[in-house]
Amino acid sequence: MLRYLLATCVLALPLVGTAQAGEVVNIYSYRQPELVQPLFDIFTKETGIEVRMIYAEKGLIERLQQEGPLSPADILLTSDVGRLVEAANDGLAQPVDDAAILANIPATLRDAGNQWFGLTMRARVVYASKERVAQNAITYEELADPKWKGKICTRPGDHPYNLGLIAAMIAKRGEADTKTWLAGLKANLANKPSGTDRSQAKSVYAGECDLALGNTYYVGLMASDEKEPEQKEWAKSIKVLFPSSPAMGTNVNISGMVLTKSAPDKANAIKLMQYLSSPEAQKIYADGNFEYPVNPAVQASDIVESWGTMTPDPMPLTEIAKNQAAAVRLVDEVGFNN
Repeated sequence: MLRYLLATCVLALPLVGTAQAGEVVNIYSYRQPELVQPLFDIFTKETGIEVRMIYAEKGLIERLQQEGPLSPADILLTSDVGRLVEAANDGLAQPVDDAAILANIPATLRDAGNQWFGLTMRARVVYASKERVAQNAITYEELADPKWKGKICTRPGDHPYNLGLIAAMIAKRGEADTKTWLAGLKANLANKPSGTDRSQAKSVYAGECDLALGNTYYVGLMASDEKEPEQKEWAKSIKVLFPSSPAMGTNVNISGMVLTKSAPDKANAIKLMQYLSSPEAQKIYADGNFEYPVNPAVQASDIVESWGTMTPDPMPLTEIAKNQAAAVRLVDEVGFNN
């Protein structure tokens, strides 16, 4: 925590100085720099508008609240819909009624009042061992089946990626049924929830579990990782199963953006938002990050399409996000992370 505070305090100084400079857009980002910096570099090259970013895993919404109207941030980027909705509900966003952005992003993947917008989609899927799991189809409900006892791995239940899935289950099945399901899933875990989605794939590769919950794009990142080639072996060891049942399709979450309420450079911030939603930027996302583009005119990468057809759950993301608090409560009630 101390390291985070020191880092953000140091980085905040140039943002305060440049917020009045005109041709600078300041970003607070929950998205890792390596995932978005290439887009910012292209945008700057094409427009001459500099993009400066502060990245943190947590605390950026609280920071915006504390800074209030003096915040230097123009745009908030998040890695999940829950934080998008939180920012809007907390009065930290302002609507953007830009024709280009509205044309690029389907209504189902943006706020009804245009206070937040999806940029990429990722599916919460099952990483299944190619060697030890014969079946090629699964449902989320099946993860609570005792036949998988001691055979499932996942990161902590209160991570936003898992909370999105749990919140979707609540929206579909109600709290009581979801609590029973979550307790059943916990009973099937091979070890204490920990790590990242990549480490879940590593655990499947190592034989520590047969199934793991993970996001789709990590499979592409592992499969193409030249810096740590051992991750290619992790990716080769798993097959991607898109959970789907009559009651629920594959759970999809989004990364997204909001224009902050106090954006010092609103005009240039909207230009960046236009670019991020454009076919050009969406294609870079799709090919470089292995995420599903929200722009329907852009095709997913060849690697993503090789995993098979996904049937996204049709539940509006706003409905899922309403259940985030309940999802956190259920994780605590069943002692999922213990």
